Amino acid sequence: MGPLNFSGYIFDLDGTIYRGEKLIPGAQETIEKLKSLRKKIVYLSNKPLQTREDYAAKLTCLGIPTEPREVINSSLVMAQWLTENAPGTTIFAIGEPPLIAELIREGFRLSENPEEVQFVIASFDRTFDYRKLNIALQAIKKGARFVATNPDRTCPVEGGEIPDCAAMIGAVEGATGKKVETIVGKPSAIMMQVALKTMNVAPRECLLVGDRLETDIAMGKKAGMATALVLTGVTNRETLRQSPWQPDYVWESVVEIIKPPSAISL
Repeated sequence: MGPLNFSGYIFDLDGTIYRGEKLIPGAQETIEKLKSLRKKIVYLSNKPLQTREDYAAKLTCLGIPTEPREVINSSLVMAQWLTENAPGTTIFAIGEPPLIAELIREGFRLSENPEEVQFVIASFDRTFDYRKLNIALQAIKKGARFVATNPDRTCPVEGGEIPDCAAMIGAVEGATGKKVETIVGKPSAIMMQVALKTMNVAPRECLLVGDRLETDIAMGKKAGMATALVLTGVTNRETLRQSPWQPDYVWESVVEIIKPPSAISL
């Protein structure tokens, strides 16, 4: 199937649609073309540090008008997963205000009292400290379940990288001796299910586009959908050759969706 023949398109953001505060050349043109063809589009991010409204506002300011409902991040997926699997539960969240806001919006009660906490959530948290670690330890010792938003070890930033959610997961696992039970972000099938439900499109009718083989491409492959790797992010052709995850398309950038003659189909 040609890259313009899908009904739904799932895009990673950083490294695929933009880098930092700049759109990747051709991204705006690509999204405009897909929308003119009435294609369904969602954007995925593992980062729980911004709300869906924040992501939509950023994309809009960069020249791609976006509604919050078109953005799916790990905070939303966590809140929806808990709603389905543990409605009304009491939560202690290792996380920043956007995650807290999403949980509250879904109707969950948050607590720092280990006696009443039923779920401990680990998330990317730049305010993580010993107090939070101790609350998580005491709650899990008393029977609370342990879940997390995303598995990323580090987060790329200007000039390098900083610790991401895996560092918080590791600290809690180290203190409790208990492995995290569920991680809802990429490459989890849980996040993919939310994306497909949002678009109301079957996997075979979707194309997932991203820059990471072990998350984006792996997740799409496992879901049974077509995948496209863009070389504008963290992956180069040498890394691709050595990877067990081989995409259906390899593109220099997303603009090749609307310029298929230059695409390389594997």
